[in-house]
Amino acid sequence: MKPRNLAILLTTGLAFTATACGSGTGSDAGGDTTITVACQPAKTAPKLRKAWTDDVATFEKAHPGVKVKSTDQQPCFDPKTFAAKLAGGQMETVFVVPVTNYADVIAKKQAKDITSSVGLVKNYKDIRQDVRDMVAENGKVYGIPNVSYTVGLVYNRALFTKAGLDPDSPPRTWDEVRAAAKKIADLGDGYVGYGEYGEYGGGNTGGWHFAQALFSRGGEMVQGGKAAFNSPEGKAVLQTLHDMRWEDHSTGSKVLIGWESLMQQMAAGKTGMMLGAPDVVSDVIQKFQGKPEDYGITGIPDGKASLTGGEAYMINPKASAAQTKAALQWIDFEFNTPGKGRFDFARGKANGEAVGVPNNDYMGDSATGKALAEQRRANAALPVTNYEPYVTGAVGIAPRLEPAKAQELYAVLDVAMSAVLTRESADVDQLLADAESKANSILARS
Repeated sequence: MKPRNLAILLTTGLAFTATACGSGTGSDAGGDTTITVACQPAKTAPKLRKAWTDDVATFEKAHPGVKVKSTDQQPCFDPKTFAAKLAGGQMETVFVVPVTNYADVIAKKQAKDITSSVGLVKNYKDIRQDVRDMVAENGKVYGIPNVSYTVGLVYNRALFTKAGLDPDSPPRTWDEVRAAAKKIADLGDGYVGYGEYGEYGGGNTGGWHFAQALFSRGGEMVQGGKAAFNSPEGKAVLQTLHDMRWEDHSTGSKVLIGWESLMQQMAAGKTGMMLGAPDVVSDVIQKFQGKPEDYGITGIPDGKASLTGGEAYMINPKASAAQTKAALQWIDFEFNTPGKGRFDFARGKANGEAVGVPNNDYMGDSATGKALAEQRRANAALPVTNYEPYVTGAVGIAPRLEPAKAQELYAVLDVAMSAVLTRESADVDQLLADAESKANSILARS
């Protein structure tokens, strides 16, 4: 799972005219309706970029008078520039927003009310209601979700077999994770049973994974505007990790690592398990050259709840009526139609994409959701049976949104995660008390 989501693209790089940004009349000099759209694949991914360009041509042919201009920048969501881009009027007509920013964008009226036009997205009602609710406020709709997933447990099936574990019955509880991790670590030097982030000093990945493990145990990050993680569930997160590090020696000694480093360790074939969304499997295989048959994913241990990730496309509030119509038609074609756009799985397989990973459940078990699942299986380039534990295990797990001021809270909890992984004498109770005090100061600020 990409930090703070995941899977999004593009930083600010080009300045567009008012019309291109959706703030003009919606027509260029020739009378056509012009829209700008985010998330064009990078030049470094030529096959994906050509597929996008082909889709733009197909869309324009099917919609005479509509011109689509793609922003050439990656990644298409950058938390460092997103707010400034919105405030400065440089946002595309169609722009992507991660789930962490939905509420803020809607509250600041930076997305257009599209309630009366959602019918232009033909499968809109097939999107899961709980996912749709995330981009709605007071009965008004402000976005079209196109990604939704929960965190699971990514694991190395080959190491499970080597350690005498059943790869078809992965751990379902944290106690089982700990036991399996020890068996894998006991294979010898260099083997890590369970990988975790102990990064401290800017990445926030340790605190991010703390929240994931906390939710899975039934804990909460924030309640009533105050920190709630100094709890039995919060203590269990840190104490278990401490004991795995210092008693079982199953986390390895190289623990002050960042986000991609842990996936690199998984791809190297010496790490048994880590928390992650299905896109971690894709990255381990595609980006870091892990063996496709070696990796599986299951539901998050204990399964009380799981941090949810996702994204939605929103419309620039300055978009004209014509631009809004064209924008929603583009979203429908490129991101929501089985067999088209990003759901052209046959094309994806031919282009070498990791087709088969169940990395998006935003349509649920609706007719569209079932069609997507079937087409993904039919065109799978990866061993889909390896992911069945996740497909079945994730059902019924309650999704949890990231808390208010999530990144600041994660930075605070990075300290606690780093401490238990680097100091055998770390005092879990004191670490949580200190983090609670700092978190409450952050939450008290307007």
